[in-house]
Amino acid sequence: MSLTKMSRIQDVLSILKALKIIAEAGVTLQQQNSKLLWRNSSFRLLLQKGLEDPKSHMPDVSLINLKESIDRVCTVVHGIKAYSAIQQGHSVQSGQENSQKVIHITKPTTDVKINHTNNTNSLNIDIKLSDGDLELLKKLDMEHRAKLVKEKDRKDLEDDAMIKNREDMEKLTVLPNPKAKLKLSENAKQRKVPSSRIGRMVSFGTLAAGLGLGTASEYAKRTLGISQSDPKDASTLFMTKANLDRIVDTLCKVRGAALKLGQIMSIQDDNIIHPDLAKALERVRKSADFMPDWQVEQMLTQELGYQWRENFLDFENRPFAAASIGQVHRGKTKDGVEVAVKIQYPGVAKGIESDIENLAAIMKMWNIFPKGMFLDNLMTVAKRELAWEVDYVREAECTKKFREILKPYREFYVPKVIDDLSANQVFTTELLDGIPVDQCFDMELEHREFIGKKILELCLREILQFRYMQTDPNWANFLYSPSKKQVQLLDFGATREYSREFMDKYVKILKAACDDDRMTVLNTSKEMGFLTGYESTVMEDAHVDAVMILGEIFRCKDKYDFARQDMTGRIQDLAQTMITHRLCPPPEEVYSLHRKLSGVFLLCTKLRVAVECKTVFLELYDNYVKTMQ
Repeated sequence: MSLTKMSRIQDVLSILKALKIIAEAGVTLQQQNSKLLWRNSSFRLLLQKGLEDPKSHMPDVSLINLKESIDRVCTVVHGIKAYSAIQQGHSVQSGQENSQKVIHITKPTTDVKINHTNNTNSLNIDIKLSDGDLELLKKLDMEHRAKLVKEKDRKDLEDDAMIKNREDMEKLTVLPNPKAKLKLSENAKQRKVPSSRIGRMVSFGTLAAGLGLGTASEYAKRTLGISQSDPKDASTLFMTKANLDRIVDTLCKVRGAALKLGQIMSIQDDNIIHPDLAKALERVRKSADFMPDWQVEQMLTQELGYQWRENFLDFENRPFAAASIGQVHRGKTKDGVEVAVKIQYPGVAKGIESDIENLAAIMKMWNIFPKGMFLDNLMTVAKRELAWEVDYVREAECTKKFREILKPYREFYVPKVIDDLSANQVFTTELLDGIPVDQCFDMELEHREFIGKKILELCLREILQFRYMQTDPNWANFLYSPSKKQVQLLDFGATREYSREFMDKYVKILKAACDDDRMTVLNTSKEMGFLTGYESTVMEDAHVDAVMILGEIFRCKDKYDFARQDMTGRIQDLAQTMITHRLCPPPEEVYSLHRKLSGVFLLCTKLRVAVECKTVFLELYDNYVKTMQ
């Protein structure tokens, strides 16, 4: 890096640090003034007086309403009882001692006689009905009772039907339609990708300044009592909704390396990064912003030539998927083959190093990551892996190699590369008809178990058989075809090969975890560089415990139930100890390898499946040992 460039970076960092100091000084002054104003305010006394006034003089409206409601209910119940007694031909007499109301219904003649006694509260009514009247009443009563029975039967049938329908719906699994076109969210919007380094640097500078102002504003709110949070709690002072929205918005705007790094951080657990930041970064992982039409036209013309549209019978201008490095469009070749055309965002490849450095400077300034994360080492690995991902020529080669490797396994499928429509920043393959696995979580158990078993088996084969792995665990990279019973694989930009020397030691640790051999795990970890040999006993125990927890899936004699697993929580409990006491970063190969493993384990958990892991592991391990001899 040239001295001029280093000087400019130092200048930018100095300005940002100065802004931070000014913001903190302003917040302190504002706090003192606010406390003084509140202490001398008459409104404070008025508010305190209002809170001290009792409310005992107010009538208890709720008790009055309750009494009235009880009286109404009693009246209705009494009326129903009276009506029932009349239908059965009995006399009904009220329970009041001072009033007497008697109704007699007798058979002969048609006379109706009403007798009033001197007591105004007493009433005696004699009704005499003819035989025809009695027959008519009897007929009407029977019809009424039959109607009530039919109504009850109908209601029972409806209730039974509703219960059965609900039970059937609970059993029914609606499979997503494989032919339904994948598309972006309706909220997705066109937004120009800043392609120049200056434009991208301005975006990060604006983010840094915005974070400073947002933190100062939150401190002022807490000091004034507008916010309920403790103003002295620095851990939450920065993690406000406004600041998190700024981070998400900036990463989604610049995309490229910064967005990819945000997606990598989104799979870290809550003990490494703040839970609120993890939720914000989850929104980054699902970003759906895409290039405007003119930028798409510009990129395709640059890569495929001015007559690029002549190579397609059809090309959809709106993409159906958008990621950190590029967006994907649906098209059809002259031969009638449906294809997926991935177009890289402009400026992404050239801006990897500067983007990561700018983002790292912001994270260091605000202490987003603890020192035990070895952020510099993480950034170095991220730069190398991102350089692979933006190289679409390399991705084409990796895709072809994986297609050849998996050819003997019918349950896996890798799309065919269309070389004539691919270039440095455009990558075209046949369009697959599978369903993204994150839309399969509610399928029948048979489908979910197949997906979980095969993806986990593939991951183990990548380690123990191929030593060649697609390291991006993004669920959008896995599709499932229910009709073909096939897992379809996408996006091989992050694919890498592992050396035999590294993998021999790593497999040895896995086998020791399977055998519950703690000493071998510890000694081999030192050989690999996980540990220096000078760590405290607390650190060594935490490291070995974490490996043994992961090894439970290989020690389980039956199927390992991922739906009931608690390994994530237990490893998180150890994470803080390992971050605090770690003396060296882990081997660089581990970053991508463990990212893939954790993604596959989480997928099996989301699928709620039990998978027999030990048998598969031991079979692959025996074959691996044979190749070592």
